Amino acid sequence: MNEFIEMFSSSDPSAISNSVRIIILLTILSLAPGILILMTSFTRIVVVLSFVRTSLATQQMPPNQVLVGLALFLTFFIMAPTFSEVYNEALEPLFNEEITLDEAYETASVPLKEFMAKHTRQKDLALFLNYSGAKRPESVEDIPMSALIPAFAISELKTAFQIGFMIFIPFLIIDMAVASILMSMGMMMLPPVMISLPFKILLFVLVDGWYLIVHSLLQGY
Repeated sequence: MNEFIEMFSSSDPSAISNSVRIIILLTILSLAPGILILMTSFTRIVVVLSFVRTSLATQQMPPNQVLVGLALFLTFFIMAPTFSEVYNEALEPLFNEEITLDEAYETASVPLKEFMAKHTRQKDLALFLNYSGAKRPESVEDIPMSALIPAFAISELKTAFQIGFMIFIPFLIIDMAVASILMSMGMMMLPPVMISLPFKILLFVLVDGWYLIVHSLLQGY
């Protein structure tokens, strides 16, 4: 700790430069979770999985840890080609001191921009480009990250909510059918959710729901 403080108090430019690099590295590490959430497929996957649990009305089953863990592994599986390209084209040359840090950043941003631009609606991207006053980009590489990341995030949220709506429909029909039957039998004091829950779980198991959900998520990318 004392050595770190001495770097700031030193008048040596190289020492100050090293301390600045350490601060930048710590900042990047602290922002890594947010980068993972907003620049990958994690947002869509975890929202869709949450919709599945809510539509089933199983409370905390599966637990949050299971949903987040599954979302993380699916994200790594989907993003594996992009991450491999980033490592081969940017990180490995940087570690071998073949390119500079600025060149590595520019090279690494290209695969990420291509992935995000592929799944971003033009309307969402135009919203942030127009608000910032940026010029219309001629290629994917020219799109600024400051506009592409939030546009990609809200596009993923819209897609996730569309999938969630389709997931809710069959379970909503079961709830309505059970509620109608209970009312016709005069059993209005019995919660319909208690009766419909086993039928919804049975339906989800019979159609192999987890396979269909994961399959649709993978096909979306």
